[in-house]
Amino acid sequence: MAFTGLNTVYSVRLSYKTNIINPLRTPQLASLPIALSSNRQRLIVRATETDTNEVKTNIPDKAPSGSGSSINQILGIKGAKQETDKWKIRIQLTKPVTWPPLVWGVVCGAAASGNFHWSSEDIAKSAVCMIMSGPCLTGYTQTLNDWYDREIDAINEPYRPIPSGAISENEVITQIWVLLVTGLGLAGLLDVWAGHNFPVILYLAIGGSLVSYIYSAPPLKLKQNGWIGNFALGASYIGLPWWAGQALFGTLKPDIVVLTLLYSIAGLGIAIVNDFKSVEGDRKLGLQSIPVAFGSETAKWISVGTIDITQISVAGYLLGAGKPYHSLALLGMIIPQVFFQFKYFLRDPVKYDVKYQASAQPFLIIGLLVTALATSHSSS
Repeated sequence: MAFTGLNTVYSVRLSYKTNIINPLRTPQLASLPIALSSNRQRLIVRATETDTNEVKTNIPDKAPSGSGSSINQILGIKGAKQETDKWKIRIQLTKPVTWPPLVWGVVCGAAASGNFHWSSEDIAKSAVCMIMSGPCLTGYTQTLNDWYDREIDAINEPYRPIPSGAISENEVITQIWVLLVTGLGLAGLLDVWAGHNFPVILYLAIGGSLVSYIYSAPPLKLKQNGWIGNFALGASYIGLPWWAGQALFGTLKPDIVVLTLLYSIAGLGIAIVNDFKSVEGDRKLGLQSIPVAFGSETAKWISVGTIDITQISVAGYLLGAGKPYHSLALLGMIIPQVFFQFKYFLRDPVKYDVKYQASAQPFLIIGLLVTALATSHSSS
């Protein structure tokens, strides 16, 4: 999001002197002494130069430091307060606001397995799986994405921790590795705990981490293509944690894999919601996000269409599988989502993106649990 003032021009310069990308203000003219020469009748303008090294770059002028929210800062969403505490900045980079879908995916997988019991051991297993999926591997994904998005953020959100220089390059890279290794270690622990002969959860964690890397990093950088990148993101948020939860307590079956991949198309639509705020930077850097490729108006309908049609299709699948009540319950979860799409998202996807997601997504994730319970009953 860019904040512009009247008759003010900003220039983004990428300084690699300290291996950190910093948006700098264009050096201002400190004074403009004007002298009129009587001999040649010329207007002579001399500008006193300002040393660029004197320009403060840690907090750009676009930063909402005065009115930012401490809660938004911790959650890692826009409107965040400028923070200097390194641990708060580290948490901000992991975007805790993105953890709940992964945690809920584990819940759905455990429910779909049909073998979860409310014992202390099963609760402990699921808690470790949630920590692996949320804070560790999602935190790794979000930090990695911010690292590779630092040039885009220097245009769209120059006050974010990395482009503003609030955290150093070495600190970011260290955080990426610590979260990745911790997540993979927990995945291996869960395989041992579950008594798996084949480390299915570890392989899922490795696969998801690889998808996260090629989503953000060149040369593949899947996010450059709106369709492939957003589907990969949707599958990571819906499919992978579900698979991990189901594999932890039961057996991951091919029909569940297909059903969750179908649900991941809805995840594609959700991912498009986040693309609208980055249109300016995506266009400048040649990234073909859905709003850039099709225009904002068309992209809005692609987003809501993929979300709604996917859920209607899953409801039809459940009805065909002999689960009419689950199908009806899922359809009931779609109605409020459509209401909030018209109330917020379709009116202004940038202004109301947080309100829309906070209002509509709870019904989508409840629908996920309804689907999980339906598949659990069909396998029992």
